[in-house]
Amino acid sequence: MTGATNEKLPNNYPINKDAALILSDGSVFWGNGAGAKTSGTGELCFNTAITGYQEILTDPSYAGQIITFTFPHIGITGTNPEDIETGKPAACGCVIAADISEPSNWRSTKNLDTWLKSMNLAAITGIDTRRLTRRIRDTGFANATIVNGSVDLEAALEEAIKFPGLDGLDLAKEVTCSKPYKWNEGIWSINKGYSQQHKSAPHVVAIDFGAKRNILRCLATAGCSITVVPANTPAKKILSYNPNGIFLSNGPGDPAATGSYAVPMIKELIEQNLPIFGICLGHQMLALALGARTEKMHHGHRGANHPVKDLETSKIEITSQNHGFVVTSDSLPTGVIETHRSLFDGTVEGIRVKDKPIFSVQHHPEASPGPQDSHYLFDKFVNLMSR
Repeated sequence: MTGATNEKLPNNYPINKDAALILSDGSVFWGNGAGAKTSGTGELCFNTAITGYQEILTDPSYAGQIITFTFPHIGITGTNPEDIETGKPAACGCVIAADISEPSNWRSTKNLDTWLKSMNLAAITGIDTRRLTRRIRDTGFANATIVNGSVDLEAALEEAIKFPGLDGLDLAKEVTCSKPYKWNEGIWSINKGYSQQHKSAPHVVAIDFGAKRNILRCLATAGCSITVVPANTPAKKILSYNPNGIFLSNGPGDPAATGSYAVPMIKELIEQNLPIFGICLGHQMLALALGARTEKMHHGHRGANHPVKDLETSKIEITSQNHGFVVTSDSLPTGVIETHRSLFDGTVEGIRVKDKPIFSVQHHPEASPGPQDSHYLFDKFVNLMSR
């Protein structure tokens, strides 16, 4: 909480502790350093997935955030160059309960600690993550600084207090690609690795607000030819690629903060009556372009076991999620139909536009990590384009 004073800081440093997590209210959690000898400041969140930590740490949607892993044993399957969602992690650091052990996995090429160092990402272990998670769950998100190495508590607290928070913060423009490129890599399989897609149609223009690679892989595996463009690409330029459909990617930050470029661009694309599919941040920005509202959540949804109900079929899907903002259900305008709903808290998980080939979901159907219950949405998008 902003306004904390240094009087709350402890006077003595504990023996044999070389890392600390300092919250903006002056709370200090001492632990053991892992990863790079550096620091990071951001919004503290927690993820309940028990696997897929490498994919989580490289998800661009975590820009501006420090990730607390609720599963205690993080690092036991090691890391490899295949299970990444972007080339460089956007997260600010991670918090782990148990010390990182040597990996046991035939696909591992590097242990997590070494990989964190190579990515210049700070971590802290030996933390009571249950206590930290309860704190976030009960009191809401908190800003924090993670320090691995020489700990200056007063400087770290000052950084945590100064952090503006994600509300009103546009991070999509910081994690987007710098120029357009083609994508043809499909999803991974145990015998063949990543497949390649060489079909010429349907052509999808994917707008990169912080796109996970596995989303692009799922589109390619579903039969799409993909051109990825930066977040600030004008609608006229997007249409010049002659797409059969438009994809709005996931990403970090406040969707309302993109109102100067992304939301107006999406409004123009809606008028073209092309199929449009949005995921996570793309879902939220699509809702804004249609006239709905978004708001900051108390502590967000982050994990790989979230039940979501398809309101049109009554089927229940177990989903992967990572979001701290949500579309408000009472703001959906006439003609925009809620299609999916969270069974955890009743929040909007999907919408579609009546009489238009436009839909989006809040959860992550590409998983990585997580269940694949919602993979059918990529086929739904392809079917809309084929019509």
